[in-house]
Amino acid sequence: MSKRNSVNTKKQVSKAKAVEIEAEEVPAALVGKNAIFHIEGGVGKHVAASAVIASYKKAKPENNIIVVCAWPEVFLNNPHVDRVYRIGNTPHFYKDYILNKDVEIHSQEPYKTTDHITKKKHLIDSWCDLINVPRAGTAPELVLNFREKEEAGRLIQNPTNKPVLLLQPFGGPGKEHQETPYSWTRDIHPTVVQNIVNALHDRYHIVHVCYDLHPQLENVQRIDAGLPKKVLFGLLLYSTKRLLIDSSLQHAAAAMNLPSTVVWVATQPETFGYDLHTNIKPSQEFLEGTVDSYLYDYSFTGALHECQYENPSQIFDANKIANSLV
Repeated sequence: MSKRNSVNTKKQVSKAKAVEIEAEEVPAALVGKNAIFHIEGGVGKHVAASAVIASYKKAKPENNIIVVCAWPEVFLNNPHVDRVYRIGNTPHFYKDYILNKDVEIHSQEPYKTTDHITKKKHLIDSWCDLINVPRAGTAPELVLNFREKEEAGRLIQNPTNKPVLLLQPFGGPGKEHQETPYSWTRDIHPTVVQNIVNALHDRYHIVHVCYDLHPQLENVQRIDAGLPKKVLFGLLLYSTKRLLIDSSLQHAAAAMNLPSTVVWVATQPETFGYDLHTNIKPSQEFLEGTVDSYLYDYSFTGALHECQYENPSQIFDANKIANSLV
């Protein structure tokens, strides 16, 4: 063999190996029926959806699950999910998963079901009813990788080495989407939560998870809630106690089997909560809604004119909440 032929042969072998490596790196095509879940809404709803997907997989283990959603990171490393895409970033999706395929689409909105609106069933149960599978288990599922856990641990600055109390008294989508820093339908009033902190800060290192628009509290370490969501959830793993509102962290705590104190105002634990938590409702409830109430009794953003309480102490007793954390 000539030297030139030898070189050409080596090049051909190298190219063949490169093609082989590239072929191995391409994900194998899914075989069988595709179940496509389209999920919109907030992070907490996505975490709750993981319980729905687990229920579906138990009922139909032979089917592939493809999730297209607003918060795909919630489903990364989930053992029940074969593919996950962000809404609006789905190149060739129709061709790859729908065209001439055995497929079923689940884009139903559980918030619009009768049993959810009338508060007769938990969100997860209503969602399972929509896709015609029985609910399997009670809790959502989350899988965090070691880097997400490490980053969460790095953020907590606890020089006194006290037990950590993770505190989320205010929620919402951030200043771009809400008018005021306090929502009476969801949050703990700043005066009440400061009284809780005052009662507990000698016992705990208190980590306050919040956005920059939320009220400043004394005797807390403030951490921006705008973290990557699974890093935010990772903070739960470093806490001894947790005081949360009805937001994504209470769903994540349930997924991690971390009992927490969760307070409720205009939403109810019967439809959004979990039995492992200590669920505290207002001292006085107004369940009839107001003049603007349509399918739901109150606006989740806390419209000012809908508030029927004369003072914050009518909603929550700071001592009762503090005692649940001792």
